Formats: sequence, structure tokens, C-alpha cells
Amino acid sequence: MELHVRYSNHPENAKHYDTETQRKHFLVEAVFVLGKLQLTYTHQDRVIFGGAMPTGRALSLEAGKELGTSFFLERRELGCINIGGAGTVTADGLSYTLQKGDGLYIGMGTKDVSFASEDPSLPAKFYVVSSPAHQAYPTVRIEQKQANPRRLGSQETSNERTIYQYVHPAVCKSCQLVMGMTVLEKGSVWNTMPCHTHERRMEVYFYFDMVSETRVIHLFGEPSETRHLVVANEQAVISPSWSIHSGVGTGQYTFIWGMAGENQNFDDMDFVKPEDLR
Repeated sequence: MELHVRYSNHPENAKHYDTETQRKHFLVEAVFVLGKLQLTYTHQDRVIFGGAMPTGRALSLEAGKELGTSFFLERRELGCINIGGAGTVTADGLSYTLQKGDGLYIGMGTKDVSFASEDPSLPAKFYVVSSPAHQAYPTVRIEQKQANPRRLGSQETSNERTIYQYVHPAVCKSCQLVMGMTVLEKGSVWNTMPCHTHERRMEVYFYFDMVSETRVIHLFGEPSETRHLVVANEQAVISPSWSIHSGVGTGQYTFIWGMAGENQNFDDMDFVKPEDLR
């Protein structure tokens, strides 16, 4: 297992970043690496996220100096969604099979967690998000049809989409982690516009299901000082609590969002009118 660390950024400092520096701090370009479990630890609410792409052997979560605990989920919880071939997540001896689109919540205190593919030639891709936790809740397997759907947007505004809430109070209990997947309808390219901030929670965006030439222009930064990142398939963006998060694609895409912070109220947002963006 590899764990890379990203530190927090003050909005006043972020205003002065050039493109290379923005990408260094906010963009994770390689989420999935064949045969590896690769994670990023961001000091934004101490969220850990990344990808497990097992081939011939299972990949296990490990605790290191960065966590200061004897095992990974000693004081954490974790959600994952499989975006690849069929695979299995084993948590303290219990195995959960996940097809593409299926998710899993694993509660605090689970000692042994590993990821495996059913067919190494068609590996699973487990995208995971973990946040600190203070209470143990049961592990729950969540098929996409069991996720809580919220349909938003319209054809007229090019943002018709369905938000599938996986780790959410409407589906299963968690301490502070909230996680889900947004699927845009054919012909819709905008997500989260009008945009918003939520000072009480950070967020990570993971973009996928894109053809090689498609790019998402991800908007971030303070409303009065917006910036952008050009994001390719299976890349992730760290969105601090002070930042807007919105995007538009040159083609079809889907994204997984994960949040952690002060509350689990999905609708706790501070909306920003398009005319107030700079």
C-alpha cells in the first residue's frame, strides 16, 4: 500500500498558485495503478482517498506512521464503490462481492480489510474514501439500486443528472463520512451549477467513465477568485471547504463525491449565483 500526503492550503495563498502548483496541491492524476492500493492523505479534514486495483493477489489496508494507529480503521470509517470488474472486499473475515456500481460501508474498528478481483484479467477498481470516526457502525453492502436517488437539473440547463447517495443517513449510518455517485444524462455536461461552498465540509471529486480525449474543466477557488483544473479520466480533485466545486465536460462523464466535516446534512450549502462568480 502507498500513502501520499497533501497538506492544507490557505485561500489567500492559493490565489497565487500557477497551473503547475494548483495541480500539485489539488489534483491527483493517478488514482488507480494496476496491482496496487494507492491512497492520498489530505489534511483537509484528514480524509484519505484513492484506488485499489487488485490483479493476482489481494490488496490490504495498512496503518503507518501517518495514522499513528495499530490498524487502518482503528479510528476511521471507510466507503468504497467499485467502478471496474467484479471483485470482493473482505472485512474481518466476511466477504462482500461488488459488481460495477456497487458500494460498501465499513465501520470503525474493522481490523482486516482486503480487496480482490474475481478475474485478474478484468480487475475490479475499488475507489475508497475514509474519514476519522468516533463511533462504530455496521458494515453495509449497497447496490446502486439501493442507493438513495435524487434527480436534479434539466436539459435546458445542460445539467440533468441523478445523484446516488450511498453512504448517507437515508441509506446507512456513518459518523461523518458521506459518499455517493452522480450520473449525468446523455447530452448534459454541467455538474453543480449554480455552484456552492460548504465551509463545514470538505469534498473530493473523482471523475471517471470518460473516453480518453474527454476532459472536465473543474472550477474551484473562492467565488471571487475562481480557478480551474483540466481533469482527465480517473483523476481526483481535492476541494477545500472554502472552495466552490463545479465542472463542465467536453463529453460524457460520471463522478464520485466524498465529504467529511461538521455535519451530514447534504443540503447544507452556501449557494453562489453565477453573476457573483469572478
